[in-house]
Amino acid sequence: METSGFSPEQLTVRDAILKICSNFSDDYWMEHDQTETYPHELHAALAKDGWIGIALPEELGGAGLGISEATMMLQSIAESGAGLAGAQSIHANVYATQPVAKFATPDQRGRFLTKIISGEWRTCFGVTEPNTGLETLKLTTTALPDPDGDGYTVTGQKIWISSAQVATKMVLLARTTPIEDVKKPSEGLSMFYVDFDLSQPGLEAKRIKKMGGRAVDANQVFFDNYRIPKDSLIGQEGQGFKIILHGMNAERCLLAGEALGLGYAALAKSTQYARERIVFGRPIGKNQAIQHPLAEAYMHLEAAKLATYHAARLYDRSSPGHPEYDSTITQHAVGIACNSAKYLAAEAGFRACERSVMSMGGMGYAAEYHVERYLRESFVPRIAPVSREMIMNFVGERALGLPRSY
Repeated sequence: METSGFSPEQLTVRDAILKICSNFSDDYWMEHDQTETYPHELHAALAKDGWIGIALPEELGGAGLGISEATMMLQSIAESGAGLAGAQSIHANVYATQPVAKFATPDQRGRFLTKIISGEWRTCFGVTEPNTGLETLKLTTTALPDPDGDGYTVTGQKIWISSAQVATKMVLLARTTPIEDVKKPSEGLSMFYVDFDLSQPGLEAKRIKKMGGRAVDANQVFFDNYRIPKDSLIGQEGQGFKIILHGMNAERCLLAGEALGLGYAALAKSTQYARERIVFGRPIGKNQAIQHPLAEAYMHLEAAKLATYHAARLYDRSSPGHPEYDSTITQHAVGIACNSAKYLAAEAGFRACERSVMSMGGMGYAAEYHVERYLRESFVPRIAPVSREMIMNFVGERALGLPRSY
């Protein structure tokens, strides 16, 4: 990857993260993928050096940096060969904690975030449901106030919850007012930061077998009258959707970075192979049929990289607490930039992985060369957390002023 134009802070992050990740070989990640074993060692190494709290406040023990630096961190993890699985092992701890840091009370921030930063706790993100999917405003998981007023009782289901088998906390979006009793569908949803203890009654997580990123578990989560305390509510009751959007735009930037990392990792493997593999007395990389698809993939990655870090910069500078705060940057602009970046990076990453496998022929299909693992993982940024088609719907309506199509 061309690193010209990045800030000194971003380059420092990149160098430090790649140094940590150099202790985890390609074979480590291949084995953890094949055995579906969580990469606890990477999480511990990143926590030890303070990287889990990269975008959390310094007064809590975080680094106080922005999503621009966090995106570089997650890209570098993926690019090191850890792939999406390595990045996803800390992914939610970075983006899902953003709305907590912004909207929680000072007391809540101190109690909820300090142990995330130290690595003692881990967070998962509970929004998606099996029967609502992208229709977030129609989610049906409820958090009903207890009669004694001391807390809430949660009932419902969530799906595709990463790291639920190892998490101790969950950022949860649940309905506190029935949808038929609110003026707007976006009202009546509340955000909670809850204890996630699978040994407690009323809480269960079932692991989902999946195609890629198998080192990090994905789950369906079941709540059955699960009790949570009153002070787990973040912000005002009924305003959870607005609050959680603060984390969703950050997640799009981070996932874009991870997709870029996958693509660059795949190109590093395939171009090395193309230089070394000799057929008919010459390296296959000398043939334009091999060289041109890889060169095109690289250019798409570089273009998507620019879109990704532009979006991250807008996200950071739209926050009043940022040293380069720009009041002219609207949330409308941030949303378009972050969604566009996720789309472009996901497509560029997939293209690079697919062309790397194809250029390596049979060896691209072999696990020992690792690019097949990158290709399997590259589908995730194209699907989650929002589909390509919904991003195009969003851009068509919000950026181009076209009628809503769904």
